[in-house]
Amino acid sequence: MTVLPDDGLSLAAEFPDATHEQWQRLVEGVLRKSGKEVSGEAAEDALSTKLEDGLTTRPLYTAPETAPDTGFPGFAPFVRGGRAEGSAASGWDVRQRIAGTDPVRVNDAALADLENGTTSLWLAVGDAGLPVEGLGRALEGVYLDLAPVSLDPGAQYAEAARALLALYAERQVAPEAAHASLGADPLGHEARTGEALDLAEAAALATETAAWPHVRALTVDALPYHEAGGSAAEELGLSLATGVAYLRALTDTGLSTEAALGELEFRYAATADQFLTIAKLRAARRLWARIAEACGAPAAGAQRQHAVTSPVMMTRRDPWVNMLRTTVACMAAGVGGADAVTVLPFDQDLGLPDAFARRISRNTSTILLEESHLARVIDPAGGSYYVEQLTDELAHAAWEFFQTIEKAGGQAAALRSGLVAERLAATWAARSKKLSTRREPVTGVSEFPHLSEKPVVREPAPAPLTGGLPRVRRDEAYEALRARSDVHLEATGARPTVFLAALGPAAAHTARATFASNLFQAGGITPVHDPVSVTPETAAAAYAASGADGMAVLCSSDALYEEQAEAVAAALRSAGATTVFLAGRPGTAAAAVDEYVFAGCDAVAVLSSVLDRMGVAQ
Repeated sequence: MTVLPDDGLSLAAEFPDATHEQWQRLVEGVLRKSGKEVSGEAAEDALSTKLEDGLTTRPLYTAPETAPDTGFPGFAPFVRGGRAEGSAASGWDVRQRIAGTDPVRVNDAALADLENGTTSLWLAVGDAGLPVEGLGRALEGVYLDLAPVSLDPGAQYAEAARALLALYAERQVAPEAAHASLGADPLGHEARTGEALDLAEAAALATETAAWPHVRALTVDALPYHEAGGSAAEELGLSLATGVAYLRALTDTGLSTEAALGELEFRYAATADQFLTIAKLRAARRLWARIAEACGAPAAGAQRQHAVTSPVMMTRRDPWVNMLRTTVACMAAGVGGADAVTVLPFDQDLGLPDAFARRISRNTSTILLEESHLARVIDPAGGSYYVEQLTDELAHAAWEFFQTIEKAGGQAAALRSGLVAERLAATWAARSKKLSTRREPVTGVSEFPHLSEKPVVREPAPAPLTGGLPRVRRDEAYEALRARSDVHLEATGARPTVFLAALGPAAAHTARATFASNLFQAGGITPVHDPVSVTPETAAAAYAASGADGMAVLCSSDALYEEQAEAVAAALRSAGATTVFLAGRPGTAAAAVDEYVFAGCDAVAVLSSVLDRMGVAQ
């Protein structure tokens, strides 16, 4: 037996390894103190979190007895990345989106981006962006042999593609030096607009790029499904179905399977749920490798990925918080192995981003790459029991949905039959309930809103393409409530107001007063908590001085509710309060109050009803 030298780092080596069962017994003891009598697997389930797609996040992950083969970076099944070196050599491609219509201004933005950290450009061209004939002016001064260009051309993909290829030829860019994605995505365009385009025509572009080895003709854009409320598994399943449809069209033109695989780039959303984003990108590569294997070209199955920070997670109120969301999403995209990452500016939903917003979006990647050294480790998430299991479970859920789409006749048929729209709508409806009850909080909107913030105003952006799947946002229900409050403010000079009637000392009422204040501000309703505490004798005068619009909320401990709620509520009603809420469990002091607000209540329904009763216009 080999005796290892004592390196002074043995620490707990002399103690026996703890078992999963021992950990479960400790969990049982903790839960028992909180009133839950559960044991074994049930104890672990009590600390688990349900995710979309039937997935569950467990509180503890250990080495599985059997695990799928994740291979090595750069080798099938490409879970650990499509390149052996990962992003360690040069970092990921920092791809900046530009969506203006004026070629001169687009050119100014492009040059500023490239001079300050951007490594490639993503141009909106056609009906929702730059006119095709303005492409040359927009790229004036851009070294096309150094800066890759990705097009987002909508229905005008053929004209935009040929204009870019002509520009390469005109500027004598060597074919092997040109790196581009022409962005033809007829099924993605149909999902956006409802307009069906010819797949064969899009696939024919690939025959025109044969001389350009690093130019990809088609893009599989999963953002339309993400922006319609789709889950991670649905986004993956629909991208697989789209990719397979494009492979069929490409091989029908005479391309080999290997060549057809090389013509595709995939685009996914990166969200502030960092682990789910990491798992989604890893699962996407594994699933596409399986497709390539089934098509007889396993070595060509490395998926080229472009990750974009999620538009769904962006908020219009307190938009500065978006900078934090996009930072987490960018980190997740990088750790997940995306080849290119676009950080959308924090003011994306307010109009055309200004220079400051564009600089911050560029610098997000720069800080993660240059200061945090995030790309210096190949597949940093590899080996994490949690990430590996989440990747595996997500891959299976996505594959099941992909098979559903294929059984329905493929992606085009599923779009036209309404299958896709119905599935995504159901997913979004379930998620909307979590948003309405604040089980899924939105910082700055449903939690910790800032009513006195000055609106961020931007120049209008080109109207997005519509007519197909809807575009949803996490903040949309609360945004509608806040808009009603804004109109009321403009008409009357004040926001609708509610009075917080706090009972007893600060220790008794602070938690529930803070909860109630947070809740009502989410609907644009100003809470007045002055004086700090009221009694049956002072409540009427305090309410009258508050300027409240008929609403008052009792805030205190259950014990003080029993003692004072009835008398204080009567005093409030005598002063003009038409509705008295209680912050606490339904049923508490039931004889004294009209309604309850509590953690888990439908905040959107409550706030909408309150605004209605206050006479605030829809």
